[in-house]
Amino acid sequence: MSIPALRSFPAVHGVKPITRLVRRHSRLGGGLRASSVAVNGELGLINGRTEKKEDAVKEVAGEEDKDRGLEPLYDDGFGAVTVKDYFAAAKALSKDDGGPPRWFCPVESGQPAVEDAPLLLFLPGTDGVGMGLILHHKSLGKAFEVRCLHIPVNDRTPFEGLLQIVEQSIKYEHDLSPNRPIYLVGDSFGGCLALAVAACNPQIDLVLLLVNPATSFAKTPIQPILPLLEAMPSELHVTVPYLLSFVMADPLKMAMVSIENNLTPAETLQKLSESLTSLLPLLSELADIIPRDALLWKLKLLKSGAAYANSRLHAVQAEVLLLASGKDNLLPSGEEANRLFKTLKNCRVRYFKDNGHTLLLEDGINLLSVIKGANMYRRGRQRDFVTDYLPPTLNEFKKTFDEDHKLFHLALSPVMMSTLTNGKIVRGLAGVPDQGPVLFVGYHALMGIELSPLYEEFLREKNTVVRGLGHPVLFGANNETSRQELSRFDTVSMYGGLPVTPINMYRLFERNQYVLLYPGGVREALHRKGEEYKLFWPDQPEFVRMAARFGVTVVPFGFVGEDDVLELVLDYNDQKNIPYVREWIESINKDNLRVRDSVKGEEGNQDMYIPAIVPKVPGRFYYLFGKPIKMKGINNVLKDRKSANEVYLHIKSEVENAMSYLKRKREEDPYRSITQRAVYQATWGVSAQVPTFEP
Repeated sequence: MSIPALRSFPAVHGVKPITRLVRRHSRLGGGLRASSVAVNGELGLINGRTEKKEDAVKEVAGEEDKDRGLEPLYDDGFGAVTVKDYFAAAKALSKDDGGPPRWFCPVESGQPAVEDAPLLLFLPGTDGVGMGLILHHKSLGKAFEVRCLHIPVNDRTPFEGLLQIVEQSIKYEHDLSPNRPIYLVGDSFGGCLALAVAACNPQIDLVLLLVNPATSFAKTPIQPILPLLEAMPSELHVTVPYLLSFVMADPLKMAMVSIENNLTPAETLQKLSESLTSLLPLLSELADIIPRDALLWKLKLLKSGAAYANSRLHAVQAEVLLLASGKDNLLPSGEEANRLFKTLKNCRVRYFKDNGHTLLLEDGINLLSVIKGANMYRRGRQRDFVTDYLPPTLNEFKKTFDEDHKLFHLALSPVMMSTLTNGKIVRGLAGVPDQGPVLFVGYHALMGIELSPLYEEFLREKNTVVRGLGHPVLFGANNETSRQELSRFDTVSMYGGLPVTPINMYRLFERNQYVLLYPGGVREALHRKGEEYKLFWPDQPEFVRMAARFGVTVVPFGFVGEDDVLELVLDYNDQKNIPYVREWIESINKDNLRVRDSVKGEEGNQDMYIPAIVPKVPGRFYYLFGKPIKMKGINNVLKDRKSANEVYLHIKSEVENAMSYLKRKREEDPYRSITQRAVYQATWGVSAQVPTFEP
């Protein structure tokens, strides 16, 4: 990795001198690339962008890249950089130039691909070089304007001085764009700095992303050896980086970065051995990155920063997402997550039980994916679930469906069928319209078990995200804990889920999106024993009227297969008869938004509970998307409730007919049994499409 030179330029409107990596953009092979350019004169930072100042920048070739937007399965560049690149960059930046702390923009981040992208400021950990986010520069650069704070190795600015530098920057940016949030990513020591900034500036819209914040430094397990570090002779300091590196990080997880997950065990072991062998010698370079005197100063800075931040936690009004590691040997980050979760007014947690202190440099952690899954990405004062949504990247898709859900989908071998306009049923999604707006209306299986294969197939075959409308509780934080791990709810959000509201549906149709609606809602997805494939649709045909207004094509669909995979042991009625469980169900539903209070009967019972289920020997999933119903021109349903209800009942009957068809035809499938499918895949390969019944 080549390290472009850093160049200082004077303060702008009271902002202290900062440094920016200079870049120019060129089209190469259809992609946007960044590289350094020759600079004569000085650069000024105006509105978060590099502008010409006295003919400072000589443009090389090409026009300014216009807003590119983000398409589904775009390449975010995540995984192209390794920990070795971090050491190379940190070593280059650790050469002291005598300058003050300053900001720089990573060249790899490029220009944001979305309009009005928010600003993201990285506040570094103990090393201070500002390259701790290097594995995430490219991916974050698609959605943010990324800047990193660099604290020179011999700089002795006290904590209050660093606080002032960050404060001046955010105040200046806030004055330029008062409606745009500013993200502060605080890693370890940077977490203390981020909290202090937020406490002192409650009037500024800040979003804090805290990564193992050092607010718990007083409880660090290495506290007893700190006096020894001060007394240690200089010639022995070279051993300290080795000791600290194994305390701070998991070398195996750091070495696993960029190793492909589809390799055989033997190939993975060989790659890991090569990566680990090349990584361990680099640990000695920490002695150059953090010399003895600098390390002792950093430890004092940690102590003062933690005390300052802890004394002002009550004043923090900002939105906080805390990333805590379960195997952090430097700080008790898990316990600290419990404390901050209770203390801070608006704090959420994502807990990584198998990771160490240097979370952002370890394998499998994509910061942008975590932000998206927690619904923490926004460009205005409030998150807009429609316009602030970022589609899944190619890397996220591969991780979800080629790793996390691979065995699930392989065991079920889902069959997707659709209906052409002439009524012919074909395998695949050829019968689904290629252009939106399209509304998919169907049966919601137990616990939404049908969603994952549906998401995958639409992305693989149509390169399209289906925006699923779900109960608001799926997208809130009311039921989260201080040890909240990445969950299925995060996956639903990442793949297009959003709260079901009329305004959200309206705006999705307005943007010609693919929309997924389950009229049966929670009552259908959390049904009782013996109610599989039964629809619980309320007598409310409002979605029909909205579809007609926008000329939406409605595609009714059916799904069967849950009874071949799961058996419901304890349902809602059973659990309501168990004293402690009954109280728990009542407590979790007490504060939940009631989306169907006006609906009477079972269709209006939207109580949440967790069904007790046991798995079966897997059968197979079957989907049938019915003949598209074009609502364009059907204007009578807009004012005539009777006409709207007739269309509504027709759509409902199409869903029921699709399920009846699938239940009947699956009996003819010679590969319904997992045993037969396993034999077929053993013969033709696991990637081969397993045959099914003739439509």
